[in-house]
Amino acid sequence: MVNCTRSTTLATQLETAATSAARNKGLLGRQSLGIGHGLWIVPCQSVHTATMRFAIDLVYLDRRLRVRKVVARVVPWRISLCLPAHSVIELPAGTIAATQTRRGDQLAFEAVEIPERTDA
Repeated sequence: MVNCTRSTTLATQLETAATSAARNKGLLGRQSLGIGHGLWIVPCQSVHTATMRFAIDLVYLDRRLRVRKVVARVVPWRISLCLPAHSVIELPAGTIAATQTRRGDQLAFEAVEIPERTDA
């Protein structure tokens, strides 16, 4: 996931939580979220960090992947919401500051080329 407005990369490995079960679980039960990793929850307008063990950054997006709201360093046992959002990306704490992501920025999925296996 790249920030086209600022020419920065938010995540190089982005999982998607698009089913009800995956959205409900989110990052719960994980020990951490590695640098460059993230979870895109779609659809989603609110996040809770109950029982989580680490802080996260939140980037709320509209349907066109424009940033509606950013919330940095959300610690465990908090709730965050953005009613105009269509989805949210959960990222390691510090990602928003490192990428200078702001409300109004345009994000995009960057295609990743997977090399063919040559060991067959």
